[in-house]
Amino acid sequence: MVSLKVNIAGLELKNPIITASGTFGYGKEFEDFIDLSQLGAIIVKSISLKPRQGNKPPRTVETPSGMLNAIGLQNEGVEKFLSEKLPYLEKLNTVIIANIVGESTDEFKELTKILNVQNRIDAFEVNISCPNVKKGGMAFGTSPDLTFEVISAIRNITEKPIIAKLSPNVTDITVIAKSAEDAGADALSLINTIVGMAVDIETKKPILGNITGGLSGPAIKPIGLRMVYQVINKVKIPVIGIGGIMNYKDALEYLLIGAKAVQIGTANFINPRATIEIINGLRKFLEEKNISDINDFIGTLKV
Repeated sequence: MVSLKVNIAGLELKNPIITASGTFGYGKEFEDFIDLSQLGAIIVKSISLKPRQGNKPPRTVETPSGMLNAIGLQNEGVEKFLSEKLPYLEKLNTVIIANIVGESTDEFKELTKILNVQNRIDAFEVNISCPNVKKGGMAFGTSPDLTFEVISAIRNITEKPIIAKLSPNVTDITVIAKSAEDAGADALSLINTIVGMAVDIETKKPILGNITGGLSGPAIKPIGLRMVYQVINKVKIPVIGIGGIMNYKDALEYLLIGAKAVQIGTANFINPRATIEIINGLRKFLEEKNISDINDFIGTLKV
């Protein structure tokens, strides 16, 4: 038997396949397609302190080898999450990770306090790609100081694992990664989407209502691999790879360079069974290579 188990900051996952926040709803949306208990972990749609309406439509557009989205972190807020979404998640036999967003450090702190007492929230993924309204709208994740500020504030509140989700829209992602590690993050996930734009030559207008959006999908995989590789060589904490993972071979590339797990995002929109097919593909690959434990493959890149 092949073991796909991985350990990230004390969390034991059945396998390294995690659903990316915002691409998998709250799990229930996919229950008719897959057995959710087979997943390594589910990261739920972003949760904010108060409900968010998100950006004006259109909010998604297909691009060559990917898609742009400008959803704007729309969600019903933490109160409705606790009353309407968490009861279902509590029944699932897999790791549940809450992706949290805030427009100030105080919002992050208050949100963490509310969710920290929930036993079935196993860890926090902190979306530091959102703007800090008190600092002129600069995204937390584009500043080492703001990254340190928000991660350390959350660290003072919870003993649960903290995963900092890093933005690629920076000059040097390793500086941000080191700042998150120094602030007490237990793991890092990267990359988030890359800022992009699409226009219509007939209407002479931007296609997205927000003008710009986040590019995801196969087009960003080479960038994701590069940034994950750079960060792995700068920090001591585990790294979760994200970006353009559409099949088990893509997942293996991230694991090969040292990612302890990977998140599946855009693929979920195209194929609701993508996660399970990737898990099965990993298992078959290891069997064919006579590798009994996936950890014996992780980080074996030869350079």
